[in-house]
Formats: sequence, C-alpha cells, structure tokens
Amino acid sequence: MTKAFCIAFVMTFFSVFDVPVFWPILFCYWIVLFVLTMRRQITHMIKYKYIPFSIGKQKYTGKKPSASSSGFRGD
Repeated sequence: MTKAFCIAFVMTFFSVFDVPVFWPILFCYWIVLFVLTMRRQITHMIKYKYIPFSIGKQKYTGKKPSASSSGFRGD
C-alpha cells in the first residue's frame, strides 16, 4: 500500500497523467462499488435480524442490587 501511494503521489506532479474525468460517470461508479460492497453486509444483518437503530430494540439494564444483598452485615 505504501508503494502504491508513493507512486500515485509522484504521478500527480506530471501533467501526462492528468486524465480528465466526467463526474457523473465517476459518481455512478462509486454507487455501483458501494452497492456491491454493502450487499453482503446488509444481507447478513437481515439474516440475523440486526436493527442498527434504537427504535424497537430491547434495552438491557442489568441486575439491580437488592437491599438484602448489600454486602453489609449488621451483627
């Protein structure tokens, strides 16, 4: 990754590698990559009924300490 970054960084200083990009095509390309990447994660979330938002989720509060188990003995 470091080698690729260094090569790409050096290439930005030369106008030979300055290729014009039509932004709507770049945007569509980004959408396609996002959908293809997230499809697997979204199907996994649906399979295991994962709800990413707190609406309708059960809240776990833990055990509440009772008065008899306070740890202090009065004898």
